Amino acid sequence: MKRYALQQLITWKNNSDRKPLLIYGARQVGKTWLMEEFGKTNFSNYVLINIEKNERIANVFNKTLDPKEIVLAIEMETHQKITNDTLIILDEIQACPRAITALKYFCEDLPSLPVIAAGSLLGVAIHKGVSFPVGKVESIYMYPMSFCEFLNALGEEKICELIRECNFPMLEIFKDKIIDYLKIYFYVGGMPEVVRNYIEKKDFQLVRKIQKRILNNYREDFSNHIPSEIRDQVTRLWDSVPIQLAKENKKFVYKDIENAKARSKDYNSAIEWLKDSGLIYQIMRLTKPFLPIKAYQEYNIFKLFLSDIGLLSAQSDLDIRTLLEGDKIFTEFKGAITEQFVLQELIAKQDIDTAYWSNDNGRAEVDFVCQIKSKVIPVEVKAGINLKAKSLFVYKEKFEPEIMIRTSLADFKKSENLYDIPLYMIEQLDKLCGIS
Repeated sequence: MKRYALQQLITWKNNSDRKPLLIYGARQVGKTWLMEEFGKTNFSNYVLINIEKNERIANVFNKTLDPKEIVLAIEMETHQKITNDTLIILDEIQACPRAITALKYFCEDLPSLPVIAAGSLLGVAIHKGVSFPVGKVESIYMYPMSFCEFLNALGEEKICELIRECNFPMLEIFKDKIIDYLKIYFYVGGMPEVVRNYIEKKDFQLVRKIQKRILNNYREDFSNHIPSEIRDQVTRLWDSVPIQLAKENKKFVYKDIENAKARSKDYNSAIEWLKDSGLIYQIMRLTKPFLPIKAYQEYNIFKLFLSDIGLLSAQSDLDIRTLLEGDKIFTEFKGAITEQFVLQELIAKQDIDTAYWSNDNGRAEVDFVCQIKSKVIPVEVKAGINLKAKSLFVYKEKFEPEIMIRTSLADFKKSENLYDIPLYMIEQLDKLCGIS
């Protein structure tokens, strides 16, 4: 599989001032595969240590922070000589907090030695008070496969080229084929194991079985890693996300959780745990769409989405027949699946801060508002063929934005400052709007 994050790792390798690298991301998004693929293709050799499974190396970190002693121990454990062209991979590093701390000394004492670390609960561990080597590490986030990564995995690299090149004449010719793939992606999603099995078997029942297993693995994490005092809250909140998204107004409402007496203060820690583990995205409401948008977010009003569109489909028990019934899959759950898709594509760009806007009476709501460099751009998501965007024009009258985006299944069109962008091209919104 081709993962765009691989290019980020190559850029990191070629940086003469590089520091040890931390890779964040939810369980099973492909972090281990990415690190191994990077080691195979860009170094003379690599060594992989899973600290969660390797108690002997974990004990080394607990006894010393001297990187030379740690390297010697890894050489003895792996029977490999480590040079400056050996990539050291420390997987599931959150299992040993001292290993995270040790990265500081790799940076200071062995700066030429390439070290990468990752962990599915890395964000949780760091926010629990681990001695974090501030200024001594770099970091990237890894997400489920984007739509174009999904197409590449299917062998449709040429379609991805058309999308990247914004070749509208050819895209219109192949539009039906692209939308068919988009429907499949809405169901399959971007978890690498699910995608690989779909490519090999083309069996949607197997797809759903694997997605359910991944969801069950997440629940096992709840049982094994969450403090007992918030475990029930995390589980109830996690279960409520599809229910919340199925509403007309997708603002998260605590009373819609299974526990009708739920209050925000009872669930703040649960939300933080799910965010830190990479399982949910929290999108805040903007009071004003001004720069920087983080300064104008209301942290008590928000929407929650899952990390992967396929897992949302599975947790919602979306029926496979929706793939066969025209464009029904785009409008399921009042368009929530389509909103999930757009959010994933925006977040996968990594440099795009995203929120949403609604007016005070709640009668007008713009699905997403993005900060791209010096631009604040409203994005209205249309799941069906009705392109009326009343909320977007309420926003326009109030704030006079320089650029507005409406994304749907319709073809690309520009009318004054309104850009109609096909859903399958939303990852190219900066290019399409001329934001360099």
